[in-house]
Amino acid sequence: GKRIQIDDPRIDPVWAKCGELGIPVLIHAADPKQFWDPIDKNNERWLELKTHPRRRYEGKDASWQTLIDEQHHVFRKHPKTHFIDAHLGWYGNDLKKLGALLDEMPNVYTEIGAVIAELGRQPRMAKAFMIKYQDRVLFGKDSWVPSEYETYFRVLETEDEYFPYHKRYHAFWRMYGLGLPDDVLKKIYYKNALKLIPSIDKSQFPD
Repeated sequence: GKRIQIDDPRIDPVWAKCGELGIPVLIHAADPKQFWDPIDKNNERWLELKTHPRRRYEGKDASWQTLIDEQHHVFRKHPKTHFIDAHLGWYGNDLKKLGALLDEMPNVYTEIGAVIAELGRQPRMAKAFMIKYQDRVLFGKDSWVPSEYETYFRVLETEDEYFPYHKRYHAFWRMYGLGLPDDVLKKIYYKNALKLIPSIDKSQFPD
């Protein structure tokens, strides 16, 4: 069938009603840009695409940039609706760009599911970003596997150096801990979510 654009005006009432009711929208558009790029020596996700060929999007009816632009158009059209842009909005490798988007659109938040490796390989830039936007970033996770959480905690909390990601095909580079302050960690782990989603039982979380 024909693809429905993310910013199709027929969906506008849904986004608007979410804003009216105070319901934040977790939105996932596109995938890593490398899934659209040629599979060659310059594509750092080549091994993932080789082992998971169905993740390849080259030649599909919408480019990566088209999907991202449609999503940002929705954010701009609905400034009274809170959006959680999944996976750092696929700008984990361009935190300057992501920061500019957050500055422009105060209704947009983001989360770190499946992109912790992008933060861990640029620890100084990532730490500065996480501190500056500590009120706009949430903890996120694509998989429920308990053993994978250690990698996230190690990147966010420690100052460890040169350690591997938990999936070799996903990120073959080494990472470094950001050593974020406790007050920032608490916001990322749960305080920002409590503000966005008032129905969460606050008694389950420490101050």
